[in-house]
Formats: sequence, C-alpha cells, structure tokens
Amino acid sequence: MFNVPAEFRNAYEEHERSVILGKNRLGCLLGIVLGPLFSFLDYTVYPNSAPQFLLLRLAVSVLMAIWFFVLGTRFGKKYYHLQGIIILFLPSASVAWMVYVTDGTASPYYAGLTLVLMVLAVVLDWPIWQSIVSVALVLLLYLTACLFSHASFDNRLFINNLFFLVSAGVAIIAGTYFHTQLRIHEFISRCELDKNRKALESSLTQLKENEAQLVHSEKLASLGRMSAGMIHEINNPLNFTTTALFTLRKKGKHLPPEEQKDYAEILKDVEEGVGRVKTIVSDLRVFTRPDNDNCTEVPVADVVAAALRFLNNEQKDEVRFGQEMTPNLTIWANKNKLIHVLANLLQNSLDALKTKKFTDEKPVIRITSRVENGVCFLSVRDNGPGIAAAHLNKIYDPFFTTKDVGAGMGLGLSICYRLVEEARGKISVKTEPGKFCEFILEFPSREQTLKAS
Repeated sequence: MFNVPAEFRNAYEEHERSVILGKNRLGCLLGIVLGPLFSFLDYTVYPNSAPQFLLLRLAVSVLMAIWFFVLGTRFGKKYYHLQGIIILFLPSASVAWMVYVTDGTASPYYAGLTLVLMVLAVVLDWPIWQSIVSVALVLLLYLTACLFSHASFDNRLFINNLFFLVSAGVAIIAGTYFHTQLRIHEFISRCELDKNRKALESSLTQLKENEAQLVHSEKLASLGRMSAGMIHEINNPLNFTTTALFTLRKKGKHLPPEEQKDYAEILKDVEEGVGRVKTIVSDLRVFTRPDNDNCTEVPVADVVAAALRFLNNEQKDEVRFGQEMTPNLTIWANKNKLIHVLANLLQNSLDALKTKKFTDEKPVIRITSRVENGVCFLSVRDNGPGIAAAHLNKIYDPFFTTKDVGAGMGLGLSICYRLVEEARGKISVKTEPGKFCEFILEFPSREQTLKAS
C-alpha cells in the first residue's frame, strides 16, 4: 500500500472497500445498459451476425445484473477486488469473441475494448495493481482473438490497433497511479484533520475542567482567608459567653424552687445555641487550616464504627444500615479527618432520607469498601431523593445548601472535599433523582501517596 500511516491503514482499507464497491456497482449498471444499446452497430457493420451478437450482449447484461446483486453479499464485500476484475472481464470477453468470429485484426470491434478501458479509467477507482491486471487481461483477450481468428492476420492493422490499446492502457495505469496517490493524500488529510479536531475538543474540555477546578480552588482559598478572621472574632465572645453561662448555672441553684425549672430550660436553650456556634466555628477551623500531617494506616472498620457513633440518634433507629466491608482493609489517611468526612456523608444521607416519603421500601444507608488496582474505595449510598442535576456542579461549593434556613451552613461537603483532597484522594457522586445517591471516596495506597508527594 502507498504511504498510508499505520494509524490510518485500517480506516483507509475500509474506506477503499466502500468506494470500490460503489464504483463496481456503477460499472455493473453501465454494462447492463450500454451492452444491448450497441446492438445497432452490429446491424450496421455485421447485419448477418447481429441476432447472434444481440443474444450475447443480452447474456452479458444478465450476468452483470446477477453480479450486481452478488456485490451486496458477504462474498462480494470480502472479495471486492476479484468482483471488479470479473465485471471488466465479462464485456471484454464478449467483445474479444466478436473480434474472433468476424475479421480478426481487421475487425472494428477492437474499439469496444478501448471503450472498456476508458470505463476503467473514468468510472472505477481501482488500485494500481488491479488496473495493471485489467489492462493486461484486455490485451491478452485481444491478442488471443486475433491469433486464433479464422480471418487473415494483418500485421499492419494488428500493430496499429495494439498500439492504441497499449497506449490507452499505459495512460490508464499512469492515471490510476497519480489518482491513487491523490486519494490517499486526501484521505490522510481528512483523518489528520479529524484527529486534530478531536484533540482540540479534548483539550478544550480539559481546559474547561481545569478552569472550573481553579475557580473552585480560588473560592476555597478566599473562603479560608475570610473564615480565619471570622473565627478569631467569634471565638473571643464565645469564650466569654461560655464562662458566663457556667456562672449563671451555678447562680441558678440559689433561685426559688418554683423558678428553677424555667430558668434551667432557658439556660439549656442558650447553651445549645452556643454549642451550635462552636460547632460551626470548629468546622470553619478544619476548613481553613488544612494539613496532611499525622497520616497513618487507618482501619476502615474502626472509622465506620466511630462515624456511626457520632450520628444524630433521633433518626438512627428509623434507618436500616448495611455494611459490605473488605476484611482488615486500611486507608492511608488522618483518622480524625476521615471520621469527620464519613460522619458528614452519613448525616447528609440521614437528612436526605427525612425528606422522602417511603411506601414499599424502607430507608436504607449502605456503606461499602473495596480495593481495585491498589486504590481503596469507600462509599456511602442511600435510597433517598438523590441530587437534582442542576445542583451537581455546586454541591462542593462553600455555603451551598438545599436545606432549610438554620438546618445547615453548606460547609459539610466543602470540608469533605478539602479533607479527601489532602489525603491525595478523590470524592465523586452518583445519583438518580428520586431513587438513590452514592458518594464514593477513593484513596491511593501508602506507596502511591508517598510517590506522588
């Protein structure tokens, strides 16, 4: 094959097969139609042989019609080069037979062979080797017809006719050569253009993803700087408030008994509010002071057990928890941070299950772990309402939440994202609205983490 790069060779062969099959069908149609039309020349030049020649032309047309349908079969598609030579052979052999039974070298039917060669040159996009074989076959048929004809052999006419046939054949072979080169060059250009287009689309997609990651990182960094100042400003009054509450609780013992109950309830509400603020400040501190210190081989089973202990007990009894854990599986990470991540995901699942009305099924949270190719996977899946498609690209944004006001700050998944990222891991989500939501944590092995750092 001409200079077709290896990466495009299979595609070029398939393209050539398709093109040549189409041209072979066109060649069949021309043979079916043109063969019988030339019968009027038979009546003009050889009227006595015209009926016999008409039957021959019709027989060739029928064979060409049969071959037209053969081209569409598995055999025709597999041996499409052979089919093309047969398509050329049928009219060439019939014309050569007419030369043989008429005047041999003096027969004007040699022009019919020239016409067959012209069809080869203009209509059929064959490779150069097939054109050479076809030209040689036509010349052999003409030579055989002249040599074995009963008519006298005229050297002058033979050389004249053969010269024209050979010249036409040489021109056809040369044209086929350059045309094939042009076709290959055009095909390679199209393939390279398509390859470059796909590479450009891939680069643009990657660029958009990188841009989104940079924007997200910048958001997290900006939030970190802002939150650091907020924490400092909030912590001081919180400490004063906590101390004052402790003092008030001690003073409450000296109140009259009938006032102590109301006093204690009010004080409890205030302490719960302060506790909530402390929790928020604690989350912000984790968010703004990321580090990757104190990583160890953490048993996944211990992390899961600890995270389950931290959940809201109000709903734990209403939800069925399932676990499919790989025995003795460990993850190279910071244990406390991993517990924080898993507890947050489990609490999110519990909150989501509250918003779904269950009829035939019960609320379920399933925790699974596995190892694939040195990567540890830990997933939390619930059969809750899932996540709407419009929210998927925002769930890790700080302060983004779909919960009611006061039910959450929207920092949970942002913190999870940061903590998993610190451990060189990844967090992803699979969801189908109304059916399920699954968060998947991926952690590389210790060797992979140390190698990456």
